Amino acid sequence: MAGFTLIEMLCTIAILGLALTLIVGYKPPWSGALQLRVTAAEIASALRLARSEAIARNRPIAFKLNLATHRFRVENGAARQLPAQLKIELLTIRGEQQDATTGGIRFNPDGSSTGGRISLADGARSIDVGVDWLSGRVSLAGGR
Repeated sequence: MAGFTLIEMLCTIAILGLALTLIVGYKPPWSGALQLRVTAAEIASALRLARSEAIARNRPIAFKLNLATHRFRVENGAARQLPAQLKIELLTIRGEQQDATTGGIRFNPDGSSTGGRISLADGARSIDVGVDWLSGRVSLAGGR
């Protein structure tokens, strides 16, 4: 006889069901630390873009950050959303602080900037994105 028994068919269906459950329920590994690093890199990239545009356009360009809405933008470009669960702090000069929740860092045509630091934290970890006022250099510092 060429065929399958009922037991073989039921075992096959059970194994396929288990495999389907594992595949559908799979979530890619995504940790808070990874999200924190990606967000810091995204902000650093936008700051470097602002510096490059200031040099290329030969005029001051501002990086603007809204702490209340967790959004940032370079000059009048599209606003980018940051993860809501992150705690964000901005340290900048008084002239670039528009109000309690909005401020920025301005880059000059010679590459210098007003300087500042943006701190990102998720509770257990933090990363600081710093901007040197003299050179406009953007750096990341792994935190606590």
